[in-house]
Amino acid sequence: MKPWSETVTLPKPLRHARLKRGGNEADAEARLEEELRASYERGRREAEQAVSEQLFQQRTEMHELMRGVVNSLRQTVPQVVRETENTMIALSLSVAQKLVAGMPISAAMVESVVRDALTQIEGTAKFTVRLHPADLELLQKCDSALLSSGDGAQEFRFLSSPEVSRGGCLVQTHFGTVDACRETKFDLLQRTLTA
Repeated sequence: MKPWSETVTLPKPLRHARLKRGGNEADAEARLEEELRASYERGRREAEQAVSEQLFQQRTEMHELMRGVVNSLRQTVPQVVRETENTMIALSLSVAQKLVAGMPISAAMVESVVRDALTQIEGTAKFTVRLHPADLELLQKCDSALLSSGDGAQEFRFLSSPEVSRGGCLVQTHFGTVDACRETKFDLLQRTLTA
């Protein structure tokens, strides 16, 4: 047989053309269909595996993100609590200071402050109580028993001193001074609460 040497020209392109192999056409179609199914299954398995790996990676990243958020909260919450406590203490002290500063000064209040300061120097024979001039005048006007109390063994005197704020007093002895001024009490209270 001679080889074919002429070109074949067709009026339309061929579609669904297949080489015929020496066997049954139904077998070839079945093999082709089986190859397609196998390719589809392989593609499906590869896609499932890729999605599974991607989900695992996303789950791991999400877990790490959640762990970071929880750790951040563990560190932040105590800091917020401390800051809130300090702010509340400062606010309370400020409110208390404004309330006390706005209270009218009475003879009973000044007497109470002086008595409180004198309890800290019990047993001291000589002392001087320094009061704001207006507070001393208030005690003198109401003829306070504090100004004349004493058992003869004690030598004391009351002096006006503009350096002492209203509602407070300084008690001076040979051993030192008891500062019962409002500012000193507030400073001590603030140091105690913020320590």
